[in-house]
Amino acid sequence: MTDSIQSYSQSFAFLSEEPSLAKRFDQARKALNHHYPFLSRIAAVLYDPDSDLLKTFIHSSDDNPLQWYAAPLTHSPSLVAIKVSRRPRIVNDLSRLAGAKTHTTAIRRGGYLASYTLPVYHQQHFIGFLFLNSSEKNVFQGGQLQLFDAVANLLGQAMVQQISEVRTLAGAVQTIQEISQKRDNETGGHLKRMAAYARLIALELAPQWQLSDEFIEYLYLFAPLHDVGKIAIPDQILLKPGPLNDAEYAIMKTHTEEGRKIIEGMLHHLNLSHIEHTEMLISVVEDHHEKHNGSGYSRGLQGEHIPLAARIVAVADIFDALTSRRPYKEAWGNLRAIAQLQQLAGSLLDEECVAALCRNLEQITAIQQQFSEEPLTR
Repeated sequence: MTDSIQSYSQSFAFLSEEPSLAKRFDQARKALNHHYPFLSRIAAVLYDPDSDLLKTFIHSSDDNPLQWYAAPLTHSPSLVAIKVSRRPRIVNDLSRLAGAKTHTTAIRRGGYLASYTLPVYHQQHFIGFLFLNSSEKNVFQGGQLQLFDAVANLLGQAMVQQISEVRTLAGAVQTIQEISQKRDNETGGHLKRMAAYARLIALELAPQWQLSDEFIEYLYLFAPLHDVGKIAIPDQILLKPGPLNDAEYAIMKTHTEEGRKIIEGMLHHLNLSHIEHTEMLISVVEDHHEKHNGSGYSRGLQGEHIPLAARIVAVADIFDALTSRRPYKEAWGNLRAIAQLQQLAGSLLDEECVAALCRNLEQITAIQQQFSEEPLTR
Protein backbone atom coordinates (compact mmCIF):
# COMPACT_ATOMS: atom_id res chain seq x y z
CA MET A 1 0.00 0.00 0.00
CA THR A 2 2.81 2.43 0.86
CA ASP A 3 4.48 1.84 -2.52
CA SER A 4 1.21 2.50 -4.34
CA ILE A 5 0.63 5.66 -2.33
CA GLN A 6 4.09 6.91 -3.24
CA SER A 7 3.44 6.05 -6.88
CA TYR A 8 0.16 7.97 -6.82
CA SER A 9 1.84 10.92 -5.07
CA GLN A 10 4.44 11.17 -7.83
CA SER A 11 1.64 11.52 -10.37
CA PHE A 12 0.67 14.81 -8.68
CA ALA A 13 3.95 16.55 -9.56
CA PHE A 14 1.99 18.78 -11.97
CA LEU A 15 0.55 20.62 -8.99
CA SER A 16 3.80 22.55 -8.64
CA GLU A 17 3.90 23.40 -12.35
CA GLU A 18 0.37 24.40 -13.37
CA PRO A 19 0.07 28.22 -13.03
CA SER A 20 -3.71 28.34 -12.56
CA LEU A 21 -4.94 27.52 -9.08
CA ALA A 22 -8.38 26.55 -10.38
CA LYS A 23 -6.80 24.15 -12.88
CA ARG A 24 -4.65 22.63 -10.14
CA PHE A 25 -7.79 21.89 -8.16
CA ASP A 26 -9.50 20.41 -11.23
CA GLN A 27 -6.56 18.22 -12.16
CA ALA A 28 -6.05 17.04 -8.59
CA ARG A 29 -9.71 16.08 -8.25
CA LYS A 30 -9.73 14.21 -11.56
CA ALA A 31 -6.53 12.36 -10.69
CA LEU A 32 -7.87 11.37 -7.26
CA ASN A 33 -11.26 10.50 -8.70
CA HIS A 34 -9.61 8.12 -11.14
CA HIS A 35 -8.27 6.00 -8.28
CA TYR A 36 -10.97 6.85 -5.72
CA PRO A 37 -14.32 7.53 -7.48
CA PHE A 38 -15.92 8.60 -4.21
CA LEU A 39 -13.61 11.68 -3.95
CA SER A 40 -15.76 14.09 -5.91
CA ARG A 41 -15.17 17.60 -4.54
CA ILE A 42 -12.17 19.73 -3.60
CA ALA A 43 -12.79 23.28 -2.42
CA ALA A 44 -11.12 26.15 -0.59
CA VAL A 45 -12.40 29.09 1.42
CA LEU A 46 -10.47 32.25 2.28
CA TYR A 47 -10.47 34.03 5.61
CA ASP A 48 -10.81 37.82 5.82
CA PRO A 49 -9.52 39.00 9.21
CA ASP A 50 -11.08 42.46 8.78
CA SER A 51 -14.60 41.03 8.73
CA ASP A 52 -13.99 37.58 10.31
CA LEU A 53 -15.63 36.12 7.18
CA LEU A 54 -14.88 32.79 5.60
CA LYS A 55 -15.62 33.19 1.87
CA THR A 56 -15.98 30.53 -0.80
CA PHE A 57 -13.06 30.83 -3.22
CA ILE A 58 -12.05 27.86 -5.41
CA HIS A 59 -13.83 24.61 -6.04
CA SER A 60 -13.66 21.58 -8.31
CA SER A 61 -16.77 19.43 -8.46
CA ASP A 62 -19.39 18.33 -10.96
CA ASP A 63 -22.15 20.12 -9.09
CA ASN A 64 -20.92 22.66 -6.57
CA PRO A 65 -23.43 22.86 -3.69
CA LEU A 66 -21.90 25.93 -2.07
CA GLN A 67 -20.89 29.11 -3.87
CA TRP A 68 -21.22 32.88 -3.41
CA TYR A 69 -21.32 32.17 0.32
CA ALA A 70 -19.73 33.82 3.32
CA ALA A 71 -20.13 33.34 7.07
CA PRO A 72 -18.27 34.52 10.19
CA LEU A 73 -15.65 32.06 11.33
CA THR A 74 -16.65 32.65 14.96
CA HIS A 75 -20.13 31.30 14.16
CA SER A 76 -18.61 27.85 13.60
CA PRO A 77 -16.87 26.61 16.78
CA SER A 78 -15.78 23.39 15.07
CA LEU A 79 -13.89 25.32 12.37
CA VAL A 80 -12.40 27.61 15.01
CA ALA A 81 -11.12 24.49 16.77
CA ILE A 82 -9.52 23.25 13.52
CA LYS A 83 -7.90 26.65 12.99
CA VAL A 84 -6.47 26.64 16.52
CA SER A 85 -5.23 23.04 16.33
CA ARG A 86 -3.63 23.54 12.88
CA ARG A 87 -4.40 19.89 12.20
CA PRO A 88 -6.76 18.29 9.68
CA ARG A 89 -10.20 17.21 10.81
CA ILE A 90 -11.80 14.07 9.44
CA VAL A 91 -15.55 13.46 9.56
CA ASN A 92 -16.34 10.08 8.05
CA ASP A 93 -20.09 10.46 8.51
CA LEU A 94 -21.45 13.99 8.06
CA SER A 95 -24.92 12.89 9.16
CA ARG A 96 -23.60 12.60 12.72
CA LEU A 97 -22.76 16.31 12.99
CA ALA A 98 -25.20 17.82 15.48
CA GLY A 99 -26.62 21.26 14.88
CA ALA A 100 -25.09 21.48 11.42
CA LYS A 101 -24.43 24.97 10.04
CA THR A 102 -25.74 26.24 6.71
CA HIS A 103 -22.58 25.25 4.85
CA THR A 104 -22.57 21.70 6.26
CA THR A 105 -26.26 21.28 5.44
CA ALA A 106 -25.59 22.42 1.85
CA ILE A 107 -22.74 19.93 1.52
CA ARG A 108 -24.91 17.08 2.79
CA ARG A 109 -27.74 18.03 0.43
CA GLY A 110 -25.20 17.92 -2.40
CA GLY A 111 -24.74 14.23 -1.71
CA TYR A 112 -21.45 14.42 0.17
CA LEU A 113 -21.24 12.09 3.14
CA ALA A 114 -17.69 12.51 4.48
CA SER A 115 -15.19 15.35 4.68
CA TYR A 116 -11.52 16.13 5.22
CA THR A 117 -10.73 19.70 6.35
CA LEU A 118 -7.22 21.18 6.33
CA PRO A 119 -6.44 24.57 7.92
CA VAL A 120 -4.11 26.52 5.64
CA TYR A 121 -1.46 28.79 7.11
CA HIS A 122 1.27 31.00 5.71
CA GLN A 123 3.81 31.27 8.52
CA GLN A 124 1.68 32.56 11.41
CA HIS A 125 -1.11 33.93 9.22
CA PHE A 126 -4.29 31.90 8.79
CA ILE A 127 -5.31 31.84 5.10
CA GLY A 128 -8.40 29.63 5.10
CA PHE A 129 -9.49 26.00 4.79
CA LEU A 130 -9.17 23.32 2.15
CA PHE A 131 -11.89 20.65 1.90
CA LEU A 132 -12.00 17.19 0.36
CA ASN A 133 -15.50 15.73 0.16
CA SER A 134 -16.62 12.19 -0.55
CA SER A 135 -19.88 10.72 -1.83
CA GLU A 136 -19.29 7.71 0.45
CA LYS A 137 -18.87 7.35 4.21
CA ASN A 138 -15.83 6.06 6.06
CA VAL A 139 -13.26 6.67 3.33
CA PHE A 140 -10.81 9.05 5.01
CA GLN A 141 -8.93 6.36 6.87
CA GLY A 142 -6.33 3.66 6.41
CA GLY A 143 -3.39 3.81 4.06
CA GLN A 144 -5.14 5.94 1.44
CA LEU A 145 -5.36 8.78 3.96
CA GLN A 146 -1.64 9.37 3.38
CA LEU A 147 -2.37 10.26 -0.23
CA PHE A 148 -5.21 12.58 0.71
CA ASP A 149 -2.91 14.28 3.24
CA ALA A 150 -0.19 14.71 0.62
CA VAL A 151 -2.50 16.13 -2.06
CA ALA A 152 -4.29 18.43 0.38
CA ASN A 153 -0.98 19.83 1.59
CA LEU A 154 0.26 20.36 -1.98
CA LEU A 155 -2.91 22.24 -2.85
CA GLY A 156 -2.67 24.20 0.39
CA GLN A 157 0.87 25.24 -0.53
CA ALA A 158 -0.30 26.28 -4.00
CA MET A 159 -3.10 28.29 -2.41
CA VAL A 160 -0.65 29.97 -0.02
CA GLN A 161 1.73 30.83 -2.86
CA GLN A 162 -0.94 32.45 -4.99
CA ILE A 163 -2.68 34.35 -2.21
CA SER A 164 0.58 35.52 -0.62
CA GLU A 165 1.81 36.80 -3.99
CA VAL A 166 -1.41 38.70 -4.58
CA ARG A 167 -1.34 40.12 -1.06
CA THR A 168 2.32 41.08 -1.52
CA LEU A 169 1.32 43.07 -4.60
CA ALA A 170 -1.73 44.54 -2.90
CA GLY A 171 0.32 45.43 0.18
CA ALA A 172 2.95 47.18 -1.92
CA VAL A 173 0.32 49.17 -3.77
CA GLN A 174 -1.49 49.99 -0.53
CA THR A 175 1.77 51.28 0.93
CA ILE A 176 2.00 53.65 -2.00
CA GLN A 177 -1.62 54.63 -1.45
CA GLU A 178 -1.05 55.27 2.24
CA ILE A 179 1.69 57.69 1.25
CA SER A 180 -0.69 59.23 -1.26
CA GLN A 181 -3.44 59.49 1.36
CA LYS A 182 -1.27 61.92 3.29
CA ARG A 183 -1.91 64.24 0.34
CA ASP A 184 -5.41 63.12 -0.63
CA ASN A 185 -8.76 63.29 1.17
CA GLU A 186 -9.50 59.59 0.73
CA THR A 187 -9.17 57.40 3.81
CA GLY A 188 -8.55 53.78 4.67
CA GLY A 189 -12.22 53.46 5.60
CA HIS A 190 -13.21 54.60 2.13
CA LEU A 191 -11.07 51.89 0.55
CA LYS A 192 -12.50 49.15 2.77
CA ARG A 193 -16.09 50.29 2.24
CA MET A 194 -15.85 50.59 -1.51
CA ALA A 195 -14.18 47.17 -1.73
CA ALA A 196 -17.05 45.72 0.31
CA TYR A 197 -19.59 47.48 -1.93
CA ALA A 198 -17.82 46.06 -5.00
CA ARG A 199 -18.06 42.56 -3.56
CA LEU A 200 -21.72 43.14 -2.70
CA ILE A 201 -22.48 44.18 -6.30
CA ALA A 202 -20.56 41.24 -7.73
CA LEU A 203 -22.38 38.76 -5.47
CA GLU A 204 -25.73 40.18 -6.59
CA LEU A 205 -24.74 39.84 -10.26
CA ALA A 206 -23.10 36.43 -9.84
CA PRO A 207 -26.08 34.18 -10.76
CA GLN A 208 -26.89 36.18 -13.90
CA TRP A 209 -23.29 36.61 -15.04
CA GLN A 210 -22.09 33.25 -13.67
CA LEU A 211 -19.28 34.97 -11.80
CA SER A 212 -16.99 32.61 -9.94
CA ASP A 213 -16.09 32.99 -6.28
CA GLU A 214 -12.53 33.45 -7.50
CA PHE A 215 -13.53 36.46 -9.64
CA ILE A 216 -15.40 38.01 -6.72
CA GLU A 217 -12.53 37.56 -4.28
CA TYR A 218 -9.95 39.03 -6.63
CA LEU A 219 -12.24 41.98 -7.31
CA TYR A 220 -12.50 42.52 -3.54
CA LEU A 221 -8.70 42.42 -3.24
CA PHE A 222 -8.06 44.71 -6.20
CA ALA A 223 -10.83 47.30 -5.78
CA PRO A 224 -8.99 49.37 -3.12
CA LEU A 225 -6.06 49.83 -5.52
CA HIS A 226 -8.09 51.71 -8.15
CA ASP A 227 -6.68 55.20 -7.49
CA VAL A 228 -3.00 54.34 -7.07
CA GLY A 229 -2.16 56.64 -10.01
CA LYS A 230 -3.13 59.71 -8.00
CA ILE A 231 0.31 59.65 -6.43
CA ALA A 232 1.54 61.05 -9.76
CA ILE A 233 -0.80 64.08 -9.62
CA PRO A 234 0.74 67.39 -8.39
CA ASP A 235 -0.45 68.68 -4.99
CA GLN A 236 -1.85 71.91 -6.41
CA ILE A 237 -4.29 69.86 -8.48
CA LEU A 238 -4.95 66.89 -6.20
CA LEU A 239 -5.57 69.09 -3.16
CA LYS A 240 -7.30 72.01 -4.85
CA PRO A 241 -10.42 72.82 -2.75
CA GLY A 242 -12.42 74.25 -5.64
CA PRO A 243 -13.33 73.06 -9.14
CA LEU A 244 -10.50 72.22 -11.53
CA ASN A 245 -10.08 74.23 -14.71
CA ASP A 246 -9.81 72.43 -18.05
CA ALA A 247 -6.02 72.20 -17.98
CA GLU A 248 -5.99 70.91 -14.40
CA TYR A 249 -8.74 68.40 -15.14
CA ALA A 250 -6.75 67.10 -18.11
CA ILE A 251 -3.83 66.42 -15.76
CA MET A 252 -6.09 64.82 -13.14
CA LYS A 253 -7.44 62.42 -15.75
CA THR A 254 -3.95 61.04 -16.33
CA HIS A 255 -4.07 59.25 -12.98
CA THR A 256 -5.68 56.21 -14.61
CA GLU A 257 -2.88 55.83 -17.17
CA GLU A 258 -0.26 56.57 -14.51
CA GLY A 259 -1.86 53.93 -12.31
CA ARG A 260 -1.60 51.34 -15.06
CA LYS A 261 2.10 52.16 -15.51
CA ILE A 262 2.69 51.84 -11.76
CA ILE A 263 0.96 48.45 -11.61
CA GLU A 264 2.78 47.13 -14.66
CA GLY A 265 6.09 48.33 -13.23
CA MET A 266 5.42 46.69 -9.88
CA LEU A 267 4.40 43.41 -11.49
CA HIS A 268 7.70 43.44 -13.37
CA HIS A 269 9.96 44.52 -10.52
CA LEU A 270 8.34 42.23 -7.95
CA ASN A 271 8.47 39.33 -10.44
CA LEU A 272 4.70 38.87 -10.16
CA SER A 273 3.69 39.13 -13.81
CA HIS A 274 2.68 35.46 -13.72
CA ILE A 275 -0.05 35.81 -11.08
CA GLU A 276 -3.64 35.32 -12.13
CA HIS A 277 -6.17 38.04 -12.86
CA THR A 278 -3.62 40.82 -13.39
CA GLU A 279 -5.77 41.92 -16.33
CA MET A 280 -8.57 42.58 -13.84
CA LEU A 281 -6.27 44.66 -11.64
CA ILE A 282 -5.05 46.72 -14.59
CA SER A 283 -8.63 47.26 -15.77
CA VAL A 284 -9.79 48.35 -12.30
CA VAL A 285 -6.98 50.91 -12.19
CA GLU A 286 -7.21 52.12 -15.79
CA ASP A 287 -10.93 51.87 -16.60
CA HIS A 288 -12.83 52.86 -13.45
CA HIS A 289 -13.55 56.33 -14.92
CA GLU A 290 -14.94 55.01 -18.20
CA LYS A 291 -18.61 55.91 -18.72
CA HIS A 292 -21.44 53.83 -20.11
CA ASN A 293 -22.07 56.35 -22.92
CA GLY A 294 -18.39 56.48 -23.93
CA SER A 295 -17.69 59.93 -22.47
CA GLY A 296 -15.23 58.68 -19.83
CA TYR A 297 -11.46 58.27 -19.79
CA SER A 298 -8.79 57.17 -20.47
CA ARG A 299 -9.74 54.89 -23.38
CA GLY A 300 -13.25 56.13 -24.19
CA LEU A 301 -14.78 52.67 -23.78
CA GLN A 302 -18.54 52.29 -23.98
CA GLY A 303 -21.17 49.96 -22.53
CA GLU A 304 -20.15 46.32 -22.27
CA HIS A 305 -16.77 47.11 -23.82
CA ILE A 306 -15.89 48.41 -20.34
CA PRO A 307 -14.72 45.37 -18.34
CA LEU A 308 -17.27 44.31 -15.73
CA ALA A 309 -14.81 44.69 -12.85
CA ALA A 310 -14.25 48.35 -13.74
CA ARG A 311 -18.00 48.98 -14.07
CA ILE A 312 -18.57 47.52 -10.61
CA VAL A 313 -15.75 49.52 -9.02
CA ALA A 314 -17.03 52.76 -10.59
CA VAL A 315 -20.43 52.35 -8.90
CA ALA A 316 -18.89 51.34 -5.56
CA ASP A 317 -16.44 54.25 -5.63
CA ILE A 318 -19.02 56.91 -6.50
CA PHE A 319 -21.51 55.65 -3.92
CA ASP A 320 -18.96 55.81 -1.12
CA ALA A 321 -17.77 59.24 -2.26
CA LEU A 322 -21.35 60.52 -2.07
CA THR A 323 -22.03 59.01 1.37
CA SER A 324 -18.72 60.07 2.93
CA ARG A 325 -17.87 63.36 4.63
CA ARG A 326 -15.07 65.33 3.06
CA PRO A 327 -13.55 68.73 3.92
CA TYR A 328 -15.46 70.23 0.99
CA LYS A 329 -18.83 68.46 1.51
CA GLU A 330 -21.10 66.76 4.01
CA ALA A 331 -22.04 63.12 3.67
CA TRP A 332 -25.17 62.35 1.73
CA GLY A 333 -27.77 59.98 3.16
CA ASN A 334 -28.04 56.57 1.55
CA LEU A 335 -31.41 57.18 -0.08
CA ARG A 336 -30.24 60.44 -1.64
CA ALA A 337 -27.07 58.76 -2.92
CA ILE A 338 -29.06 55.84 -4.35
CA ALA A 339 -31.37 58.28 -6.15
CA GLN A 340 -28.32 59.98 -7.64
CA LEU A 341 -26.88 56.66 -8.84
CA GLN A 342 -30.20 55.78 -10.43
CA GLN A 343 -30.17 59.08 -12.32
CA LEU A 344 -26.70 58.28 -13.65
CA ALA A 345 -27.56 54.67 -14.55
CA GLY A 346 -27.68 53.98 -18.26
CA SER A 347 -25.80 57.12 -19.22
CA LEU A 348 -22.68 57.30 -17.07
CA LEU A 349 -22.96 54.16 -14.94
CA ASP A 350 -23.88 50.56 -15.70
CA GLU A 351 -27.58 50.02 -14.98
CA GLU A 352 -27.20 46.47 -13.70
CA CYS A 353 -24.39 47.39 -11.33
CA VAL A 354 -26.38 50.32 -9.94
CA ALA A 355 -29.49 48.18 -9.48
CA ALA A 356 -27.46 45.45 -7.79
CA LEU A 357 -26.15 47.87 -5.17
CA CYS A 358 -29.49 49.64 -4.67
CA ARG A 359 -31.26 46.36 -3.89
CA ASN A 360 -29.08 45.82 -0.83
CA LEU A 361 -29.66 48.78 1.48
CA GLU A 362 -29.48 46.61 4.61
CA GLN A 363 -26.04 45.25 3.66
CA ILE A 364 -24.88 48.77 2.71
CA THR A 365 -25.76 49.97 6.19
CA ALA A 366 -23.93 47.04 7.78
CA ILE A 367 -20.78 47.84 5.77
CA GLN A 368 -20.95 51.50 6.83
CA GLN A 369 -21.29 50.53 10.47
CA GLN A 370 -18.39 48.08 10.26
CA PHE A 371 -16.01 50.57 8.60
CA SER A 372 -17.41 53.81 9.96
CA GLU A 373 -15.28 56.91 10.40
CA GLU A 374 -17.96 59.42 11.17
CA PRO A 375 -21.73 59.54 11.70
CA LEU A 376 -23.54 59.36 8.37
CA THR A 377 -26.26 61.81 7.39
CA ARG A 378 -29.60 60.03 7.28
